[in-house]
Amino acid sequence: MGIKQNKQDKAPAAGKGQSGAAAAATAKTPSKIQAFGQYFEDAKTELGKVSWPTRKEVKATSLAVLALVVIMSLFLGVVDIILAKIVELILSIGI
Repeated sequence: MGIKQNKQDKAPAAGKGQSGAAAAATAKTPSKIQAFGQYFEDAKTELGKVSWPTRKEVKATSLAVLALVVIMSLFLGVVDIILAKIVELILSIGI
C-alpha cells in the first residue's frame, strides 16, 4: 500500500550534499490531498479482495444468531425466576 516509488527515488543523491537530498525528499512527499486519494484507491482495491457471503449464507447465519438469542433469553429468564424464588425463600425465613 502507499505511494509507489521507482528505483531513482530510492537512490541517494550523489554530489548534491545534504541540502540537496533533503530538498529532494521534501519534494517527493505527497500532499494531503494526494495521500487522501491514495487511501481511497487502496481501500477500493482491498474491498475487491474481500470474500463476501452469499445471500443464502447471510440468511443461515442470521437465523442461527436469532435462534441462539431466543434460547439464551429463555434460559436466563428461567434462571432469574429460580434465583428470585431462592432469595425470596431466604428472606422470608426471618431470624
